[in-house]
Formats: sequence, C-alpha cells, structure tokens
Amino acid sequence: MQTPEQVWNSRYQDLAYAYGELPNEFFKEHIQQLIPGKLFLPAEGEGRNAVHAAALGWDVNALDISEAGKNKALKLAEKHHVQIHYQVADMGLFSYAPQSFDAIGLIYAHFPASKKSAYHQQLGQYVKMGGYIIFEAFSKSHLTYQEINPGVGGPKDKDMLFSVQEIEIDFDNFETIFLKEETIELNEGIYHKGKGSVIRYIGKRCK
Repeated sequence: MQTPEQVWNSRYQDLAYAYGELPNEFFKEHIQQLIPGKLFLPAEGEGRNAVHAAALGWDVNALDISEAGKNKALKLAEKHHVQIHYQVADMGLFSYAPQSFDAIGLIYAHFPASKKSAYHQQLGQYVKMGGYIIFEAFSKSHLTYQEINPGVGGPKDKDMLFSVQEIEIDFDNFETIFLKEETIELNEGIYHKGKGSVIRYIGKRCK
C-alpha cells in the first residue's frame, strides 16, 4: 500500500497540473478582498493558490508532503515571476509560532480523519488576532456526487469530509463571516470536474 507521500508524488509527477494552474474560485474571490500580509497555505500541492496570492503581494508560505508538488509549484511561480516559500513536511511534524500569519487558506486540505480537528485547532493558533481563514473542501454529502461521477474527486472516507458543525467547533476562536454547505460545479484541472458538495467558510480570529 502506498504512503500518502507516494500517492501525491505520483499524482503530481505528470507535466499537466492535476488541479489546474488557476486559483480556486472561492479563494480567489476572498483573498483579493484582504490587505496583503503573511499567508500560510497547508496542503498546497502544485501551488496554484500560492502563486496567485503572491502576485497580489502576499508573502506566501506553502506546505505539502509532496516533493513533486513543490517542484511544480516553484515552476509555476517562476512562470508568473513571483516568489513563494515552500516546505515539504508532514503537517503533524511542523509548527509555526502563534499568530504568525495574517491569513490561512485551507483549500481541499483533507487531513486524516483522526487528525483533522487537531490540525485545524493548531492552524487557528497561527492566525493573528483579526486575521482570517479561507476554507473550501468537500462536505460529507459529497459522496453522493462522487458515486455518480468519480471524476469530481475527493476522499472516499466520509470521516475525512466536513460538516458545518465540525467547522464551527474546530474554529470556535473565530468569528464566522461566512459558513455554508453548497453544491457547486467544479472545473479545476483533471481531478476536480463536475458537480460536488463543499463547505465554504470565512472566519476572522476574535480570541
């Protein structure tokens, strides 16, 4: 059985970008509304959101377990004449000082079910008071869409998917600006194509 690192290195080894070169639409819409500062993007993969944010003037720190993802992210940054800081590490073995970032983007960051809430709480501590989390990932309802169209992507383990209630609990030190389960049409590269169910969240740290 492949390790998570092997799975993602395999996915990212092709020349084509697995989820496209353009940023996620929800992330794009909301990151441009914020004053650029320091941004953290865990599970950033091939760098599409990092490169977009860097072009807007953000100081971007990205993290992923895939060396192949990092290599493609740096190529994409070079293509767009921007710089990003990108480290390859397991989220559970990596840490920053509290209140290190003005914003964190969690875009399809599906962590292991047993760790996801702890990771969210850890990540929340990295955000400065008044800073933001921008979140989009598949909801627990997504499995229905995945059965109809496997090409829409996403984990097959329901416990790795999200609910509105989980997000409220995980980020209870944030003021909820927006939180909703939505059905959307995905068109992100090769692996996110078709109708799916997602949780979208904007939170502002208040305590």
